[in-house]
Amino acid sequence: MDDKVKQHYLADSPPSVVRLEIKTHFDNLKDAKLRKYAHYMSRAAFEGTRITLRQVSPESEPIYDLIVELHRTCNGDWTDLARRTNVSDEHLRYFLEYAAQFLGNCGNYKGFGDSKFIPRLPVEAFQALASASPQTKDAFNRANSTGGGIYETDVQSRMHLGYAEGNHMTTYYPDSPSITKEEITAVGDFLEQKGLPLENTRLKKTETGDFELLIASGVSSPPARDRDLGDVDSFDLDGKLKGHKLRLLFGDHREEMAKVAHSIKQASLHAANDNQKRMLDAYALSFGSGSIEAFKESQRIWVKDQKPVLETNLGFVETYRDPHGVRGEWEGFVALVNLERTRAFGKLVDGAETMIPKLPWGKEFEKDKFLSPDFTSLEVLSFQCSGLPAGINLPNYDDIRQTLGFKNVSLGNVLSAKAPNEPIPFIADKDLRVYSENRDAAFEVQVGIHELLGHGTGKLLQETSPGQYNFDISNPPVSPVTNKPVTTWYKPGQTWGSVFGAVSSSYEECRAECVAMVLSCDFEILKLFGFGDGQVDLTNDAGDVLFAGYLSMARAGLVALEFWDPKTQKWGQAHMQARYSILRTFLDAGDDFVKLSYSKPDLSDLEIHLDRSKILSHGRPAVEKYLQKLHVYKSTADFDSGKKLYEEITSVDAWWGKEVREVVLKNKVPRKIFVQANTILNGDEVTLKEYEPTLEGIIQSYVERDV
Repeated sequence: MDDKVKQHYLADSPPSVVRLEIKTHFDNLKDAKLRKYAHYMSRAAFEGTRITLRQVSPESEPIYDLIVELHRTCNGDWTDLARRTNVSDEHLRYFLEYAAQFLGNCGNYKGFGDSKFIPRLPVEAFQALASASPQTKDAFNRANSTGGGIYETDVQSRMHLGYAEGNHMTTYYPDSPSITKEEITAVGDFLEQKGLPLENTRLKKTETGDFELLIASGVSSPPARDRDLGDVDSFDLDGKLKGHKLRLLFGDHREEMAKVAHSIKQASLHAANDNQKRMLDAYALSFGSGSIEAFKESQRIWVKDQKPVLETNLGFVETYRDPHGVRGEWEGFVALVNLERTRAFGKLVDGAETMIPKLPWGKEFEKDKFLSPDFTSLEVLSFQCSGLPAGINLPNYDDIRQTLGFKNVSLGNVLSAKAPNEPIPFIADKDLRVYSENRDAAFEVQVGIHELLGHGTGKLLQETSPGQYNFDISNPPVSPVTNKPVTTWYKPGQTWGSVFGAVSSSYEECRAECVAMVLSCDFEILKLFGFGDGQVDLTNDAGDVLFAGYLSMARAGLVALEFWDPKTQKWGQAHMQARYSILRTFLDAGDDFVKLSYSKPDLSDLEIHLDRSKILSHGRPAVEKYLQKLHVYKSTADFDSGKKLYEEITSVDAWWGKEVREVVLKNKVPRKIFVQANTILNGDEVTLKEYEPTLEGIIQSYVERDV
């Protein structure tokens, strides 16, 4: 790898470190029982830290051990450690920057972008620091002899997450360099027919060509009554894999899963109601035995636990980082409800049924009844993941969402967190004030609509069991895209994820983002958030929020190119691929609604110009047309049309991929790293310990959280 390319893989210097502010809200939580519940659920979430690390790369866990052991060796006195190991101040700072970024991403690949990052200090300086103790020496050696190592940037080392056959890094298919996408699909299809979900699994190909399904569980031999497939522990595969066996092996991440299950049982002693106790019982069963059916039961109960003071969810949830889009990354959060902001979201929920008909599809493609969800604004107390989101819509199971409903949350202290003097490239000077003053409000509107009416809308046309349909098969719905009756739908056992596979995560994020772009143009909705009087007016405060929202999406689509890899011609982040496609939709709307303005050959003065007066006449109709296709193809399981549409609009030609991407990389702003507080249990009292928003602070928070 040449030095110019290598520069893009160096750790941010400096990274943007901010504190996740929670103290005021925690102080208002007076109930000792609720505080203990929060403490034990936070423990459960972070006891899965090593699972997430293993899901990123083989070297991530030993790097984590190295950082923790170095802190313990010097008791947090990094200057003394540098003096003792003869490491310069600059090289120490580079190490701390790398360590903070590593912890913020829970691994050595970016949680948002999936590309590897490497330290800026020379390997000799890193090795000198690691010579501080036998434990740190051992961790350093393990980190560099496992997987791609800390510093390896050779193309063979897999600098991006993805399929092994594409020379990418993946640990969802461990020790299986020869496993192919076709084999992963075949095994997945086979298990789908058997009714075994895959979210908490990894798949290994053995030297004999057989396969092992590694199932996360706290015990290696759970009783048959607690397993999803009873006492079955192996299969003879069929089809293209005929002649090969598949063995089910329980106990993946056994130590961590046992700890999680134990903490959940402790939390259950302090649950607020029977719903929460039943939910936690289902969690404990799932994490102990490896049953995804038990996990789904926890989610069914969780949906019914409406308006709790403390909100929490954990498990193998999001499938973004599995290249096949079916296996979930471990995450978990505990958050406190912000009652004032929640009231605004309640108004959005109350008006949802009147807003859905404004979307560009008929009732045949919408749920028979909108299941009014719980929509809360939360302040995060703890969130174990590879990168904090701004909003969440869960659960991710369509059969639960379509029959029982779902929950939406907006994470207020994530949305409001700001780094000092944060630059805003690509926004014209004439728009900078309005953009800066309204982007937070616009983002809150976008997140609210995205989660509630983006992920919360839509019906999957299904043959629910042989010969049984959730639509009139004798008179199928007419597609608004083709004006002809639909000819495709989901067959028994098929799910959205299993049909659309690797493209499903980004495609669905794009659909939800488009819903937000369409409905944020509705001034009645803007009024619900406290902007304007409901009348269409692009010149008032509601107009400012709408303009900032569209401009923010256009800018997000431009900076998304950081997450596109020219070598592999692949996108590394689901949301950014989606936002790039929406920018392209804006640019194709005509009449210079959006244009990229520049006068210099190297594009160094590149700016986004968005005509505010054309948002309603050009922007909204263009997005509606795109959204209609995305939605109908998803509803009807029309994978071929959906994949073709999405791949075409997210394709990156030479100009975008080289010239525009180059200026994007030169102006990239480090993604925020959040320093989270810890809860401390002293006898019967739970207290909060905060940390400074510094490199040293984030390391200390993890060391004191490590178990």
